[in-house]
Amino acid sequence: MLVLRLARENPGWGYRRIHGELLVLGIRTAAFTVWEILRDAGIDPAPERTSTTWASFLRSQAGALLACDFFETVTITGVRLYVLAVIEHASRRIRILGATPHPAASWVAQAARNLVMDMEDAGSRARFLVRDRDGKFPGLFDAVLKDAGIEVVLRGVQMPRMNAIMERWVQTCRHELLDRTLIWNQRHLLHALREFEHFYDEHRPHRTLRAAAPLRPLPEPITDSEQIAHLDIRRRDRLGGTLHEYRHAA
Repeated sequence: MLVLRLARENPGWGYRRIHGELLVLGIRTAAFTVWEILRDAGIDPAPERTSTTWASFLRSQAGALLACDFFETVTITGVRLYVLAVIEHASRRIRILGATPHPAASWVAQAARNLVMDMEDAGSRARFLVRDRDGKFPGLFDAVLKDAGIEVVLRGVQMPRMNAIMERWVQTCRHELLDRTLIWNQRHLLHALREFEHFYDEHRPHRTLRAAAPLRPLPEPITDSEQIAHLDIRRRDRLGGTLHEYRHAA
C-alpha cells in the first residue's frame, strides 16, 4: 500500500505529512484513515518518529560531550572579569579554564590547549564540545579542539536549552559563590573559583548523579542503628564559611 511505502521510505514523516503527499498525488483520503493504516501496521503515526532530537543527541553522546561558556563578574573596584569554564555532561565535572579582564584570541586559544592537555591527562575521550556563538571564541579555539579530535557544536540562535547544563552550572556558581563573595581582584577571583571547583567536583551532591559528586562516589549506606545514633559529623568551612562541607570525624 502506498501509505506504508511512504512511511517506510521516509521515517521522519508523520501521518499528516503522508496525507499531504497523497493529496499532491491526487489521492483523496481522510487524514484519520492514514493514521489508522500506520497504527494497524505497527508504525508510529506521530511526526518525526525516528528523527534525532537535541535531547536524544545529548543523552546518546553524554559520555563524549563537553560544554563551555564565558560568564562575567565585577570586582569591588569595578573591573569586569571574564571567566571561561567547561563541564563534562556525563560526570558533571567542572573545569575552570581561567579568568581575565581581556579575553583576547591568544588567551582563549591557550585555554583550549590547556583543556586538551588536561583531558588527555585524565584519560577523557570527549568527541564534542557545545559552545555558543560568542565573538570571544576565535577560530583558533575551534582549530585546537579539532586537532585533538573534538568537534565544536555551535548553539542554535535563541536556543539556550542547547547549552542548558553549562548555563545551569553558571547559575549555581553565581548563587552559591559569586553572589555571596566580594571579589577584590583577578587573583582573588581565581582563588575563589578554584575552591568552588574543588568543592563542586569532590563534595557537592548532584541530583543527576543520585547525590554523588563528579569525582566522589557515594559511600556504602550505614545500616547499623547504633552507629547512626552516635555519628560524629564535623563541618569544614571553605572561603571563610561561604561553602560548607560535612564529613565524619576521623
